Amino acid sequence: MNETALRAWRKAMRHQLVAKRLALPRDQIDGWRPSMDRYVERAFPNLARGKVAICWPFQNEYDARHVARRLRDRGAVIALPVVVAPRTPLVFREWHPGVAMAHGVYDIPFPADTAEIEPDSVLVPMNGCDAAGYRLGYGGGFFDRTLAALAKKPLTIGVTFEIARIETIHPQPYDIPMDFVVTERGVYERRDGTLEFLGAPDAGSGSKLASPPCYAEDVDPKYFGETD
Repeated sequence: MNETALRAWRKAMRHQLVAKRLALPRDQIDGWRPSMDRYVERAFPNLARGKVAICWPFQNEYDARHVARRLRDRGAVIALPVVVAPRTPLVFREWHPGVAMAHGVYDIPFPADTAEIEPDSVLVPMNGCDAAGYRLGYGGGFFDRTLAALAKKPLTIGVTFEIARIETIHPQPYDIPMDFVVTERGVYERRDGTLEFLGAPDAGSGSKLASPPCYAEDVDPKYFGETD
């Protein structure tokens, strides 16, 4: 497949996958999120001691802000990506509720003037996820360009839903695969070029958390800094 054909194919596949996600009932997505939050926390306990980049949810994506709240409570520093210019790497700025926010690409909020940090882990949303752990994003190439430019590659954890899984995105040399992928089903790890399902960290074991998970209805709607 040549470059022109690949771009057309990815555009069509992206449109199809986003449309499928947007068609999901809101209560279904909200029902999946707490399980995904638990998988992230239990499979990657070091996140609570690190600098973690998340993305503001867009078009029915997994909402990582809830798990970010608990990670912050346990000591993590949380950051959001900022688009500086087209075809340049992203920067990451520290975020917590209450910081001044601006609106960028796709009208997605980002911290306006907080300190830049270099994350050691990134929760990366995925429109599509293939069998080798490669990600289909929105076509700007920002995350691939950013991961390639960082002095130390962070742990990359793709977060998406099972409906986003496809056989291949026809990866190119500039595409960077995820180290792990978390869906409502559980956790996958990339091993020998293929995603291998590791299971659901709490399947059949009951909750081992010291306190119950923080569900959407328990969160102060003003916590995330959103406005009406």
